[in-house]
Amino acid sequence: MRANSDYAADRGARYKRAARMAERPGKPGAPHHQREHVVMRQLLGPFAAALLLTMPACAQAPASTSPDAALIEDVVVANHILYDQGVVDGFGHVSVRSSKDPSHFLMARSMAPGLVTASDILEFDLDGNAVNNPQGRAVYLERFIHSEIYKAHPEVKAVVHSHSPSVIPFGATGVALRPIYHMSSFLGAGVPIFEIREAGGDATDMLVRNPALGAALAQRLGHSSVLLMRGHGDVVVGDSVRLAVFRAIYTEVNAKLEAEALRLGQVTFLNDKEAAASVATNSALIDRTWDLWKTKAMGSRN
Repeated sequence: MRANSDYAADRGARYKRAARMAERPGKPGAPHHQREHVVMRQLLGPFAAALLLTMPACAQAPASTSPDAALIEDVVVANHILYDQGVVDGFGHVSVRSSKDPSHFLMARSMAPGLVTASDILEFDLDGNAVNNPQGRAVYLERFIHSEIYKAHPEVKAVVHSHSPSVIPFGATGVALRPIYHMSSFLGAGVPIFEIREAGGDATDMLVRNPALGAALAQRLGHSSVLLMRGHGDVVVGDSVRLAVFRAIYTEVNAKLEAEALRLGQVTFLNDKEAAASVATNSALIDRTWDLWKTKAMGSRN
């Protein structure tokens, strides 16, 4: 009994000293955790305090490095929109730069765009390597289009590659793809053509299947929003996946309208000032079309 009484008295004394310590202002510049350490020693004794201080704190668990769920959803929706709008079919792909690591990007495994789900989205580094693919699922051969554009153009946040049917003739003829109306005003920055023979010789299968070809394509893109690939398709970029989808769809529409207008006679295209003004206006309205296209493409899946 005496021992227990002495222990209780000692514990009470330590508590009072700790309370006074907690109320006492710390030394100027003294870290807060040093005061906490002293208080713990007063309350618990030196051994118990040291033991607690060596235990890992649950609140200090490392932050999650998993991709942004909202960004994954946008990539999934983008695939379905592009399919629904006739820009891609069983081929083509869309990617977005990671919001958590700008040296990574998100893109589906190798599959038809119209079938993509969240579980199909993989994360890639800027060398085109999948960093979260333990099952070894097949990846797109032309992922280097995306990796090399992200590497060369830090301002680009999303890339669409398609075989947009109405666009292909403009990459194989001498007729320039130019903005015929305000919705495609982004074409006013110029639309270069990537000639794969210049980078890969005259016997390729037309696919950008290695980093060297991807780098040549990224260099040819320059500061344009759209690049034509002779005998293949096109590449469209933007500072968001929604903007890249917007541009990919209206590139296809513009190509269709321009081909029709050229049959009728001389065409008056947007001049540089008109194009620049329209780009500024349209950039604020991207979500209007995205919401419409998403509802149409995903309506039966929601």
